[in-house]
Amino acid sequence: MVIELSIVLLVLVAFLVVVLSFVPVGLWISAVAAGVRVSIVTLIGMRLRRVPPAQIILPLIKAEKAGLDVSIDKLEAHYLAGGNVDRVVDALIAAHRAQINLTFERAAAIDLAGRDVLEAVQMSVNPKVIETPVISAVAKDGIELKVKARVTVRANIDRLVGGAGEPTVIARVGEGIVTTVGSSDSHKDVLENPDKISATVLAKGLDAGTAFEILSIDIADVDVGRNIGAQLQMDQAEADKNIAQAKAAERQFAAQAREQEMRAQVEEMRARVVEAEAEVPKAIAQALREGRIGALDYFMLRNLMADTEMRESVAREGKQDEEEPGKTGGGS
Repeated sequence: MVIELSIVLLVLVAFLVVVLSFVPVGLWISAVAAGVRVSIVTLIGMRLRRVPPAQIILPLIKAEKAGLDVSIDKLEAHYLAGGNVDRVVDALIAAHRAQINLTFERAAAIDLAGRDVLEAVQMSVNPKVIETPVISAVAKDGIELKVKARVTVRANIDRLVGGAGEPTVIARVGEGIVTTVGSSDSHKDVLENPDKISATVLAKGLDAGTAFEILSIDIADVDVGRNIGAQLQMDQAEADKNIAQAKAAERQFAAQAREQEMRAQVEEMRARVVEAEAEVPKAIAQALREGRIGALDYFMLRNLMADTEMRESVAREGKQDEEEPGKTGGGS
């Protein structure tokens, strides 16, 4: 009999352990103590739907204590959609304390869009300062300016879903700085009035289509960089010099080619002259054999040829003396 009672008690204890591990009785007691109406059946249903009851009930208790009207079904649906229930409830509490009109549906949509809804609410109360990287811009006088700005923004709750983020704001501010500096006649004007950049950039309405509202743009630092205009002129002069050198080299190569061609023509003419001179004795011999010229004519022709050779020799010597006057003067 004692053994049977022991077995029954063990079975009851095991059953109670299983039931208590499946049914979060402690969580149900905490909810009832906080004034949140939730039934044991609802908690068991969460277990069956693979929803951790603590991740729904604890945020619901916070919302109830903060005076928010949030249903357990909405919280469970948001969890099943992949959202962060605790962060959404914290954002709703913060918005309620700051008197910001934020509904649960809007907060859930922002959270499911991948944005931190709690950070957005905090940024609506406490604006955030975005520091831009160093932006290089060139004025009309060719001087480069390196500008660094601080942009104070406030989150726009209504545009968080579908609105552009911080990179877009930074890019637009950089574009505005480049445009403002580039339209200045001198870099000195920008250095004297850096607030001109802020006024021009703010007038462009750069926060349109973004998740932020730009409150102010402050120029943190302006440094003078390189003389881009002078550098461009030097590069252009170097390019012009290279082009002129290339054209001169082209003309030189063309002249050398023409000179080579003329030399080839001269050599060809000389070869023809030598060939023609070689035919002269043959023609004279043929004329003597055929009796067309006599011995007297032959000797006269020989004298004429000798006289021509002598004149050519004298002319060559005179030309050589003209080319080397120093040698002639030293010999005399």
